[in-house]
Amino acid sequence: MGLSPPSPQKARRQFPASGKRGRGPKGSRRPSRGREQQPRPPEDRRSKSAVDEHPYLSPEALGYFRRALTALKEAPDAGEERELMVHNILKEVETQALALATNRTGSEMLQELLGFSPLKPLCQIWAALCSNFRFVACHRCGVHVLQSALLQLPRLLVNPAEEERKKEEVEEEEEEDGKNGTLEALEKLVLGLASEVCDDFLFYCGDTHGSFVVRTLLQVLGGCLLQSERVKPRGSQSSEALRAPIWEHKQTDFEVPETFLNCLQDLSSCFLKDIAVFITDKISSFCFQVALQILHRKLPHVCAHLCNTTIGYLSTRNASADGSPLLLFLRDQTSSRLLEQVLLVLEPPKLQSLFEDHLQGQLQILAAHPIANFPLQRLLDAITTPELLSPVFEELSPALEAILAQGHTGVVVALVGACRRVGAHQTQILQLLLEAFHCAKPSSRQVACVPLFATLMAYEVYYGLTEEEGAVPTEHQVEIAMTRALGEVTVLGSLLLQHLLHFSTPGLVLRSLGSLTGPQLLSLAQSPAGSHVVDAILTSPSVTRKPRRRVLQTLKGQYVALACSRHGSRVLDAIWNGAALGARKEIAAELGEQNQELIRDPFGHHVARNVALTTFLKRREAWEQQQNAVAKRRRALNSILED
Repeated sequence: MGLSPPSPQKARRQFPASGKRGRGPKGSRRPSRGREQQPRPPEDRRSKSAVDEHPYLSPEALGYFRRALTALKEAPDAGEERELMVHNILKEVETQALALATNRTGSEMLQELLGFSPLKPLCQIWAALCSNFRFVACHRCGVHVLQSALLQLPRLLVNPAEEERKKEEVEEEEEEDGKNGTLEALEKLVLGLASEVCDDFLFYCGDTHGSFVVRTLLQVLGGCLLQSERVKPRGSQSSEALRAPIWEHKQTDFEVPETFLNCLQDLSSCFLKDIAVFITDKISSFCFQVALQILHRKLPHVCAHLCNTTIGYLSTRNASADGSPLLLFLRDQTSSRLLEQVLLVLEPPKLQSLFEDHLQGQLQILAAHPIANFPLQRLLDAITTPELLSPVFEELSPALEAILAQGHTGVVVALVGACRRVGAHQTQILQLLLEAFHCAKPSSRQVACVPLFATLMAYEVYYGLTEEEGAVPTEHQVEIAMTRALGEVTVLGSLLLQHLLHFSTPGLVLRSLGSLTGPQLLSLAQSPAGSHVVDAILTSPSVTRKPRRRVLQTLKGQYVALACSRHGSRVLDAIWNGAALGARKEIAAELGEQNQELIRDPFGHHVARNVALTTFLKRREAWEQQQNAVAKRRRALNSILED
C-alpha cells in the first residue's frame, strides 16, 4: 500500500519551516519552503489481501519517511511544534506500518520513530502490525520493529500521566479517539500478543526471527530488561563463537501490571509441555534461558519449578557409562548452555544437592572437556557457601596446573573467584597458583608472580629460559626482570589478579606489583585489560593506604604518558579522585611541565580539565582552595555513607 498523498493543507503540517522555528497559536502550521515541489508517493490502489501478502513500500514513500525522520531529529526537544510533527508523521506511519516494518530501510526508520511515539500512536501502529502478527514476527526486518515496540513499554509505563497529557494536547479526529491512547489499550495489546505467542509457542520459539519476539516479550511481561545480548561475529567462527549468545546479568527493572506477571507464569508453563525440544533445540533453548533469568528475579517459585523439572527430566535419560545421565548433556553444545543458566539460578540447597547427586567425582573430567568446562565455570560462579566450596576445591585443586595447560583458564579463574566470594581456601589457592606458574620455589621467584599471572605464562616461558636452564629452578634475577618489558596482559589474567587483590591478605601480589618498574606499571595501566588491575588496587578493601601508595608511587614520572592514553587517562582520573591534597599537588606539578602536550592530546586535555591544570599553573592559591573544598565535601559524603 503506497503512501497516500496528503492534502495540500495537510502537507503544510508535516514539517516545520526552515530557518527559525517560531511558535504560533495552537493548531497553526508553518509550511516548509519548497515542500510543494518535493515528490510525494503515489496512491497504491491494490487490494488489502495483496498488501497483507506482499506489502509494498515505494521509493517515493521511503524518501518521504526519511525526510520526516530527519526533520524530527532536527526539531527542538520539546514544545508544541515537535508534538505536532510527531503526531503528523506517525499518522502517516500508521497507514504504512506493515510495508515499513518489512522493508529493510523502512524498518530501521520505524524503529527510530517508535522511540518518539506517544502512547496512542504506538497503540495504533502496534494494532496495525499485530493484524499480520505471524508474518511480521517471522520476518527478518519486521521482528526488530516488534521488539522496538515492546521495548517502549518501560518508557510509557514509568510516567503514564505525562503521556496522557501529550495525547490530550494533540488535536485528533474525534472518531479515531476511542480507547486507543489509554494504558488499558496498551495492556490489552501486549496480552493479546502474548496470547498469540502462547497459542503456537513451540513455533515462535523455534523460528529464527520469532524467537527474538518471544525473548523480548518475556522480559517485558516480567518488567525486567536485560541490557544487551552479545552479538556473534560475522564470517568464520570458532566453535566457541558458535555457542549461544551470553545474556549479561545487568538488568533494568520497571513496574508492570499484575496481569503481566500472571501472563508470564502462563507462558512459562508452555516450556514444560515440550521440554525435550527446549533442552536440545538451539533456537528454542535461547527462549528458555531468558525465561529462567527473568523468573529468577520476578517469580522465583516458578523458576525453581522449571529448574527442578529440567534436572529431573535429564536425570531419567539413558545413563552414561561413567556416571549420571546429566553428564551427557553437560558435554552437548546446546543443552550445556541451558544447564549453565540453570546452575546460575538454583538456590544454594538445590545446587548442593545437584553437585552431590550428579557431579561429585566428575569435576576434573568436566574441567578437561572442551564444552563441559563452561557449565563447570557457572557452577563455580554460583557457589556461595563453604559447605559446597570445600568438596569442589578438594576435587579440582590437584589438577590446577593441568587445567591451565589445557587452556581452560576460565575454570581456574572461576575457582579463585569462588574462594574470594566465600572467603575460604585463599591461602591454598594462591600457593597452588604459584606452583602452577613455577614461581613458588625458590622463594625469590614469588615477586615475579604478577607479570606471570597477567600474561598467563609460566616462569620459564615468560623469561625465555632454555630447557636446560629451566630444568633446575634458579633464583630470580631482579636485574633481568627490571629490564624486560611487561608482556601482553590477557583478560583472564587481569580477572585473576583482580580476584587475588580482593583476598583478605593480598600482600604477596602487592609486593610483586611494587617490584615493577615505572614503565612496566605504566604498560599495565595503559592496557585495556590491565587497567582494571589498577582499579582493583584502588578499590579493594583489603588494600590499605600504605601499600596502595607504595605501588602508585612507581607511576611518578609517568603521569603525562598515562594521561595521553585511552585507558591510562581513565586510571589517572581514578587515582586523582582518591588522592589527598599533597599527592594531587605532585600530579598537577608533573602534568604542568607538559601542559601544551596535554592540551593537544585527545585524552590528555580531558585530564588537564579534570585536574584544573590552568588554574594550578596561574592561580595556585585559588586552586588549593578549590581542592580543599572538594576534599571537605568528599569527607562529609563519606561520613554520611558510613553512618
